[in-house]
Order: sequence, then C-alpha cells, then structure tokens
Amino acid sequence: MFLGEFHHNIDEKGRIVMPSKFRTMLKDKFIIARGLEKCLYVYTLEDFDHLVSKLNTLPFTKKDARTFIRSFFSGATFCEFDQQGRTCITSPLVRYAGLSRECVIIGANDRIEIWNQSDWEKVLQNAEENLSDIAENLFMDVNL
Repeated sequence: MFLGEFHHNIDEKGRIVMPSKFRTMLKDKFIIARGLEKCLYVYTLEDFDHLVSKLNTLPFTKKDARTFIRSFFSGATFCEFDQQGRTCITSPLVRYAGLSRECVIIGANDRIEIWNQSDWEKVLQNAEENLSDIAENLFMDVNL
C-alpha cells in the first residue's frame, strides 16, 4: 500500500526522485501512465498486470472502452531508477500532467500519483471542502 505526500522537483530532462520507501516497493521496473484528472499514475508491474486483466474484460465493441484503452496504454511506459533514485518521465507524460519544477508525489493505495504542485493544491482544497459530502455519498450503504 502506498501512503503519504512528498514534494520533489522534476529537472529539465524530466527526471524526478521517487521517495525511498516508494522505490523499495516499486522494485526494479514499474509503469508510469496517464492518470485521471491530469496527473500521472505509477504502478508496480504486479498491480499494472492486475489492472490490465480488468481492462481486458471491457468490450472492444464499445467506443468508450476503445477510447479509454488507447489513451491509457499509449501513454504508459516501462520505467526504472538510475543510481540516484531518479526516474525519467517521458515528455508526452510531462506535458499531459503539466509538470514543471515543483511536483507532489502521493501514495494512493495501489498506485502512486505524480501531480503538478498547484493542481494538487486545488484538488486537495476541493476535497477538504467537500470531504464530508463525498464520504456520505460513497458510504451511504456501507457500515464502516
């Protein structure tokens, strides 16, 4: 499980240092892909394979399924760490997420998300303002 929020810089070559506890969990190779809401998703190979299994159940005859699969897989790339614990994010992914110097890396249970810092602050502020309503809508029929 990935947890926490970390602030790191991305350099002009698209390299970013991943927090050490995340590096340990990601192991040697991992996947970075376009996420929803203009962030990047980072998956272990095992979690990505699990997601692929679910996506393979989508009917290819549905236009939305084809569109989603094209977008998701065309932006996905295998990655690894260099000796300094950095990974290189491809320029299309950097552009998609609007990554500039200051980035936020968060743990989101089964994945890591990489955000442009100002976008993350907006998402976080919106979530904080609406968290009670969001929880009520999500957990109406669930006993926690």
